[in-house]
Amino acid sequence: MAIRRLPRRTLLARVDARGRSKPVAANVERIVIVAAPSPGIDEELIDQFLVAAEHTGITPILLINKTDLLDRHALKMLKKRLSLYQEIGYRLIFSSVLKRHGLDELLSEIKGRYSVFCGESGVGKSSLINALLPGVDARVASLSRASGKGMHTTTTTRLYPLPEGGAIIDSPGVRAFKLGKLPAAEVAKGFIEFRPYTEKCRFRNCTHRSEPGCAVIAAADQGRISKQRLRSYHHLLVQEQE
Repeated sequence: MAIRRLPRRTLLARVDARGRSKPVAANVERIVIVAAPSPGIDEELIDQFLVAAEHTGITPILLINKTDLLDRHALKMLKKRLSLYQEIGYRLIFSSVLKRHGLDELLSEIKGRYSVFCGESGVGKSSLINALLPGVDARVASLSRASGKGMHTTTTTRLYPLPEGGAIIDSPGVRAFKLGKLPAAEVAKGFIEFRPYTEKCRFRNCTHRSEPGCAVIAAADQGRISKQRLRSYHHLLVQEQE
């Protein structure tokens, strides 16, 4: 197989504990944000990935894996809890490798494209790859009994070609995804439902935290923006400033 250096169109990167930018994947067209009931679904981490996707111009897909761990009622409640992501325009897929559910939906979104799988350790990224590509034998492991969190089975980024064209890039699991020193306005752009309101704020440099005449806060108070997402935005601002 020939190896070439191609022009960089998109770059997904995160900031490590020392504040250094660490590339995750370049020239990808989809970022599949994988979460699961075990080790737990962290909406703030999901929102971090969504901001990164919007900032870099990569189309995000939110995949909730391991749905076989939930009974019918719990799954119904989870779908209701996460429905806000569909309401603001994101593709949301529920999957189970054990029951072979949702895999065809996922494959239809990523075939012929280069996609990166991101999420916490233990959400089943490698198991999904094994199910989509029988024979690749991506390494998997159980959750830690001590912490209930996933253990790092994927320690380096790996690329798996798809038979239909394109490829899956499996990235190491993370429990935080720092974006770097993005200005508040750039973070706000990553919350796509804020966009109709940001230009209506009284102050051009409004950070949508406590400023008078903030149209984003008013929209949240009126139920047109999720207060959960607004809180997530506020938390992300603080985190990125640390």
